[in-house]
Amino acid sequence: MKFDMTSMDGAAAGSLELDDAVFGLEPRGDIIARMVRWQLAKRQAGDHKTLGRGEINRTGKKMYKQKGTGGARHGSGRVPQFRGGGRAMGPVVRSHAHDLPKKVRALALRHALSAKVRAGGLMVWEKAELAEGKTKVLRESFAKSSLTNALIIDGGQVHENFAMAARNLPQIDVLPVQGLNVYDIMRREKLVLTRAAVEALEARFK
Repeated sequence: MKFDMTSMDGAAAGSLELDDAVFGLEPRGDIIARMVRWQLAKRQAGDHKTLGRGEINRTGKKMYKQKGTGGARHGSGRVPQFRGGGRAMGPVVRSHAHDLPKKVRALALRHALSAKVRAGGLMVWEKAELAEGKTKVLRESFAKSSLTNALIIDGGQVHENFAMAARNLPQIDVLPVQGLNVYDIMRREKLVLTRAAVEALEARFK
């Protein structure tokens, strides 16, 4: 498909052809949702932990004799019903990650890219570079193109001055093309790709 390019300040900057196999699919929400769930589950720490009755540092001796006290029959003081005892069926350290086929992950990324195109949320720049790493300069350029909430993807390496200027802007993320992922695409209103990023993506899925 033919797509119009813009500059950082919103001016027209020619056009390029986008591969329909990457940017022209009919977006499927279920595939995108599976990928987002996989990403969020994978990054969970899973380090929440409580002590079970076998981990409590307290004697396991019977608290008092079985009969004649008028009270209930009890043994160890480490059991969950006593203050300071172990937690019954509490959380343990574990991984929340689950499997998702590699082909489904690749397909989800193409569907997320296509969803941005379909929703009018894709922008393509010739390059993302600045002469100096000043946030003020970049903010003024973004104001001209009404860019306030965006994920910006450059080629194999992000331009140093551009990354330095963008890191102080809220709701603006800058990543190299290797870091492009479905969750970050969907959480931002706009997706901005440089020409180098587009070429890298199309070569990746060819």
